[in-house]
Amino acid sequence: MTIAPVSARRGSEPIAGAKVIISSELTKKSQQKVSFDRKREDFGSIFWQERRNIVFLQKELQYKKTMARKLYPLGIQTFSEIRKNDNLYIDKTEYIYRMANTDGKYFFLSRPRRFGKSLLISTMQSYFEGRKDLFKGLAMEKLEKEWVEHPVLHFTMASGKHMEKEQLERYLLYILKENEDRFGIENDSIDPNIRLSSLIKTVNKKTGKQVVVLIDEYDAPLLDVVHKDEELEVLRNVMRNFYSPLKDSEPYLRFVFLTGITKFSQLSIFSELNNITNISMQNDYAAICGITKEEMLSQMQPDIEELAQAQEMTKEEAIEELVRHYDGYHFTSESPDIFNPFSLLHCLSEKEFNSYWFASGTPTYLINMLRKFEVLPTEIAPVEASSSEFDAPTEDMPTIIPLLYQSGYVTIKGYNKAYKYYTLDIPNNEVRVGLTKALIPAYVTRNTLITTNTARRIAQALDKQDMEEAMQLLKTFLGTVPYCDNTHYEGHYQQVLFIIFSLLTDYMVDVEIHTPNGRVDMVILTRTDLFVLEFKLDKDAKTAMSQINLKDYRQRFALCGKPITKVGINFDSDQGNIEDWVIEK
Repeated sequence: MTIAPVSARRGSEPIAGAKVIISSELTKKSQQKVSFDRKREDFGSIFWQERRNIVFLQKELQYKKTMARKLYPLGIQTFSEIRKNDNLYIDKTEYIYRMANTDGKYFFLSRPRRFGKSLLISTMQSYFEGRKDLFKGLAMEKLEKEWVEHPVLHFTMASGKHMEKEQLERYLLYILKENEDRFGIENDSIDPNIRLSSLIKTVNKKTGKQVVVLIDEYDAPLLDVVHKDEELEVLRNVMRNFYSPLKDSEPYLRFVFLTGITKFSQLSIFSELNNITNISMQNDYAAICGITKEEMLSQMQPDIEELAQAQEMTKEEAIEELVRHYDGYHFTSESPDIFNPFSLLHCLSEKEFNSYWFASGTPTYLINMLRKFEVLPTEIAPVEASSSEFDAPTEDMPTIIPLLYQSGYVTIKGYNKAYKYYTLDIPNNEVRVGLTKALIPAYVTRNTLITTNTARRIAQALDKQDMEEAMQLLKTFLGTVPYCDNTHYEGHYQQVLFIIFSLLTDYMVDVEIHTPNGRVDMVILTRTDLFVLEFKLDKDAKTAMSQINLKDYRQRFALCGKPITKVGINFDSDQGNIEDWVIEK
């Protein structure tokens, strides 16, 4: 075979054909690549479309779940609206029937703010107005057989706050006019008591039925001046004058119910109306307001499961956290565990464990009264007392305990039947942390942010079992606190540290703990450790540590089963700060 020269082959036809073949192969590969890229783009588009569909379906499912359950009546206190909207309603109608069909016709109930008192009043109004249709499926439907309609006078004192005498009297005339208009009554008297007396009699005459009087937040006009004796006396006389016709109007009345936060004496508010039945501490009415654990578990299971999912918990863990944050109220010696309804419903609705009750406002009257009685944070709870010592008239109370109890900041935690005394303590974590934060401006510094941030960093240090870092943080913090007159008093530092450590929400903090050999200034129990703290003023930390070792405080806590760390702290009164400390394990 003859082989052509290279020069001839380069210009020959076979070489040109090869170029075409190569070009064709390249084009094919390029097309394949384009096709692959398109497929990849198509796949990506399909993937993201499917992802969007999944997200949409998840949201739709969540929406259907939400719509499947009854919506919470957040911000709604009107019974008729709740029932017409088919909102969640915790059935309390059995209590209303029991009260309406028992001995007496004058009743009083004290419960903390946002515990459902206004809703209870509204439910009573619908019941006495004979609105049978609103009670379908509730206990009342089976209990009530007659459904007698009565005219209802509904007064709320909620808007009568922060008023002087003349303003309050005008407000009373205003709410009287509202009720008069409902029954087509005209009265131009300028005296609230005369107007009320006339209103009751006229309504009775016009309808031929005995009248029901419902008074919500009866004490609202008085709370903000409860710490000011002179102003309190003036406004109390106004309210006493307004309520005075209730006694003389007894023949015209079917039922009278008053509710509020505090308990003022019958003599000071209700004149000679001495036949009011106070159901506040009766076991039969212990759960008339609030939500029991049984009610929560029976009616809110899907919501608890959603909360658990959102918080990446098991359902059991979620229930435990709900109990720790919002449960723990007891209003009688045999009361079931009661949740704060305001906080519980908001938590389940928002799926977050927040301080809803305190976020809705810390009453100024509480802080003012704490100052008036010069109450130290460490003295608030726990405390032992008879019922007459804490369920006592607000204006006559010798201590702050009645106000703390009636306002919901402490509650019944135990009852000694043999000796008839109660143990009172802070209900739950929400109240403990909220109350502690409320005390910061009065006892530590107005800069609450730096206090809570310091507490948070100290908590992180103690979780790492690093007491040295915690002490450094404390010293830095105290260096920012303005000088006060109490720095020469050892107890001042105890109160400050108690507030800071009490903000560590998972820790137990106690002071003046009794041991066989004396008292420990402070004990902090964390999840992993127990810290024993002894304070000295203008001495040295070694002296504090020597006292711990000499009295062998460790022995008192040996059974706790956790590692014990001893901390001796010395404060310098001139600097108002920690001078030195000693840490021993």
